[in-house]
Amino acid sequence: MALLNGRIALVTGANGGIGQYYIQGLQAAGVSRIYAGARNPDSLQAIAATDPNRIIPIALDITDDASVQAAAETYRDVDLLINNAGVGFNQRLIPGISFDKIRSEIEVNYLGTVRMCLAFAPVLKANGGGAIVNMLTILAKVNFPLNASYSASKAAALLATQGIRAELASQGTLVVGVMPGTVNTGMSKDFPPPKVDPEEVVRVALQAVVDGVEDVYPGEQAQEMQAQLLQDPKALEKAMAAILAG
Repeated sequence: MALLNGRIALVTGANGGIGQYYIQGLQAAGVSRIYAGARNPDSLQAIAATDPNRIIPIALDITDDASVQAAAETYRDVDLLINNAGVGFNQRLIPGISFDKIRSEIEVNYLGTVRMCLAFAPVLKANGGGAIVNMLTILAKVNFPLNASYSASKAAALLATQGIRAELASQGTLVVGVMPGTVNTGMSKDFPPPKVDPEEVVRVALQAVVDGVEDVYPGEQAQEMQAQLLQDPKALEKAMAAILAG
C-alpha cells in the first residue's frame, strides 16, 4: 500500500472492535502518524505504547459538536479520515423497542459520521483532497429485522456518504463506503457464521483508498448479499424477514 506511506490518519472509535485493527493496518501501510480517537483516550494507552512516535491517543466524542470542531482545529495535518466509531444494540423495531437506543445509534452511526465529514472536509481540502473512509455495513442496503434500528441508522449513513461524496468530489476527496457482512468481533459474538475477520475488513478498506474505489464489500457474505441485491432485492428482503418467522 505504497500510496498510504507517509500519510496522516485519524481513526474514530479507535478502541472498538475494528478500531485497533485499523491502527495496526495503518502502521503496516507506513502511515506517518495516527490520531487514535476515543471518548476516553486512556483506553488507548496500551496500543499507543506499541508505537508512541506514531500513535497519538486523542479525546474525541463524535456526538459532541465542540469535541469534533476542536479536533478539526487541532489536527490540521490529517489527510485520511476513518470514521469507524459505531454502536449497535441488536434490537427489533416493534417488540420492546428502546427509543433511547435508537437515538444513540442515529447519533453515532449517522449524525456522528456526518459531523466528522463536515468538520474535516476543509482540512482534507487544505491537504490536497485526501480521503474519507466510512465504516458502514451491507445491512445499510437491506434491513436485518433482528437488528432493525441499527440497519436503519447505517442506511442513513450510506445515503449521507453518497451525498458527501458528491459534495467533495470537486476538492479531490475520495469518499469510501465499507460494507462488510457480519464481522468477527465481540459485537457479533451471538451471530452465526460466516463472519469476516476484522483484519480483512481493514485490508479491503485501505486497499480501496489506494485504488480509488468508492464502495467495497469485504467478506464472502457481503459480496453474496450485494450480488443478490443487484439481481433480486425483494427476494433478499423477504429472506431476511423470514428470520423472524424462524
